[in-house]
Amino acid sequence: MSNFSLIFFLDGVGLGGPDPEINPFVTASLPNLNTLFGPQWYLNNRGPITTERATLVQTDAGLGVPGRPQSATGQAVILSGRNVPQAIGEHYGPKPNQAVRDEINKGTLFQDVVSSGRSAALLSPYPQGYFDAINSGKRLYSSVPYAAVQAGLSLMTAADLRAGRAVSPGFTGEGWTTYLGYKDIPHYTPRAAGQKIAEIARHHTFSFFEHWPSDRLGHRGTLVEARTHLELLDKVIGGLIDGWPQNEPEGLLIITSDHGNIEDKSRRTHTENPVPTIVVGQNHDAIAAGIHTLLDIAPVVRKWLDLR
Repeated sequence: MSNFSLIFFLDGVGLGGPDPEINPFVTASLPNLNTLFGPQWYLNNRGPITTERATLVQTDAGLGVPGRPQSATGQAVILSGRNVPQAIGEHYGPKPNQAVRDEINKGTLFQDVVSSGRSAALLSPYPQGYFDAINSGKRLYSSVPYAAVQAGLSLMTAADLRAGRAVSPGFTGEGWTTYLGYKDIPHYTPRAAGQKIAEIARHHTFSFFEHWPSDRLGHRGTLVEARTHLELLDKVIGGLIDGWPQNEPEGLLIITSDHGNIEDKSRRTHTENPVPTIVVGQNHDAIAAGIHTLLDIAPVVRKWLDLR
């Protein structure tokens, strides 16, 4: 089997301080991540943590550009490996403006894999209402789906969700039934959703899973809601890592974020905190040692997949 890689992307998840009145990580029940990395792995003053299964490194999202990191530029950096906020003169978001789109048009991991004749996919599906809003001009692509479409990929739909080729950004799929009215949508437990994402990723050279509700809860949710959401993520990540192949050296899993937010509920804006990057795969400690900023993630994937 050829090498393959998945970026499991969590929007707006940073590493914060120890105050339980501010940081929901402090009081959340996170058995999977705590077992993997030990207590207080979520604090922003920790160095790299390496275990047998994975390595966690703190990752700079500011990239030397003043101001709070934003989604459009941060996601473009992760996918391109270029300092997009520096190139356009600011952190920008949430949706990309023309300057950010121009940077994405210069090439991303999606484009690199497609150009090499191999398979790339954005594993997060979209309902028909999303496509209708895009086509009518009432909605703009965020950086990740824009990069996928720019590379010539078709975005996943409800049909892909039904067929098991995609997993809902909310993981369980229940929202598609309850709020969107879709029938016959498979429902997963959080752990099973993580395992399913790992399974689907094996069918592509490069895949990207985008989870955005974490950023929304950072902006709008209460401390209790944020804590509950982190407990959901812990179950999903536990299933994802458990489902990631251990005895096959071809797979590289990277879990990361574009900026901080949910880790500091004293504000409703993004933070300048570092973000966590988790690396799972053969020689994960050596790979993670080369990740210091968001600029380093795309080069790691390019090297793993032997992309020019």
